[in-house]
Amino acid sequence: MRELIYFVAVTLDGYIAGPQGEYDAFLMEGDHMAPLMGRFADTLPTDFAQAQGVSQTRELVDTVLMGWNTYAIGGVPSPYRHLRQIVFSRSRTAHADSLEVTASDPREVVRGLKEEEGAGIWLCGGGALAATLAPEIDRLILKRHPVLFGRGIPLFEAHSYLPARFALVENTVFDSGVMFSEFVRVHEG
Repeated sequence: MRELIYFVAVTLDGYIAGPQGEYDAFLMEGDHMAPLMGRFADTLPTDFAQAQGVSQTRELVDTVLMGWNTYAIGGVPSPYRHLRQIVFSRSRTAHADSLEVTASDPREVVRGLKEEEGAGIWLCGGGALAATLAPEIDRLILKRHPVLFGRGIPLFEAHSYLPARFALVENTVFDSGVMFSEFVRVHEG
């Protein structure tokens, strides 16, 4: 069965973006970039990867999920056109290569995707979509940056108390101060 992987940059105070979707304070240079361009190449925007000469094999993930705000912040009609892109919105639509906008229940969409053949399913953001899909998340990979935002879009914009345990698989600390922390869901019972 395919995994839902929430792979996202996050600040020390738990934000994935600023109040208006800003992400420019995240470190875009440093020793953490080589692993990002290697193991996580499939999570790079297609145009950026091509400009850097980075090969995208679709081995880690072949599908990306985004809320409308996460999709719209990029300003590109098909940011991850090397992947199947699914954007969740009840009121908006867009048309581009490899892009599907749906008003369907995200949990039902993910459950269906997990039953299909393929690589992992990447939850790109945002915080409200992540909170909705929290029960479906199998793997959590946080790129923790040594910055504070103070306000913004939280990692999980949850409105209910639903504890879930995750076990640490790997934690890599870079000289840049960025930490890649990977967790898997602990299935109790």
